[in-house]
Amino acid sequence: MYHIPIIYENDEIIIINKPQGVSVQGGAGIAHPLDKEFPKQLGHEIFLVHRLDKDTSGLMIVAKTRKAASMWTKLVASHAVQKEYDAVCIGKFSKKSGTITDTVSEHGVLKNAITHYTVTAEKSIVCADGEMVLLSFVHLVLGTGRMHQIRIHLAKQACPIAGDDKHGNFVHNKLLKKTCGVKTLLLAATSLTLPFDGSSHTFTIPLPDSFVFF
Repeated sequence: MYHIPIIYENDEIIIINKPQGVSVQGGAGIAHPLDKEFPKQLGHEIFLVHRLDKDTSGLMIVAKTRKAASMWTKLVASHAVQKEYDAVCIGKFSKKSGTITDTVSEHGVLKNAITHYTVTAEKSIVCADGEMVLLSFVHLVLGTGRMHQIRIHLAKQACPIAGDDKHGNFVHNKLLKKTCGVKTLLLAATSLTLPFDGSSHTFTIPLPDSFVFF
């Protein structure tokens, strides 16, 4: 089993740092999901407020009661909670910052989606076969929270996230795995800003070890 780091806790919610590779919710073929394993660690039930992809690590809110889950789910949906991410992308963006507004298909329905991005660094990697791969380090702020939104939006910019095995550049992923040991999706939820006790509170975490080569 795995241990879930707790970043903050009050009477209503717990902010956790979800490890990469952990599914948030159980289902067919899913072993040891967070909604089943984390209660064992705590000794009491939890209620999901929002989700992160299995391959995305980072900050996530869970609630201690159904009432708190209902309230915080509405706060997240109303954008009262600001979610920020960091990613390593393959390629070079045409602009150093901007807003991506391409629609995203969610359960077969096209929905509006908004992702704000800022490129904070670029780096060239000479791979094992001599090919050069340009990487961009990107900070992202979500305007909406569609399924796989960030991964789809960045892929549509021709700058997919390194290690993305669904929307990514499979040839370059293979080269980066061989050269730099990139084995996972390089996307992490690194900052959460949320309202409680009459003010706004921001929680941040360091980048995962998988980002260390950048």
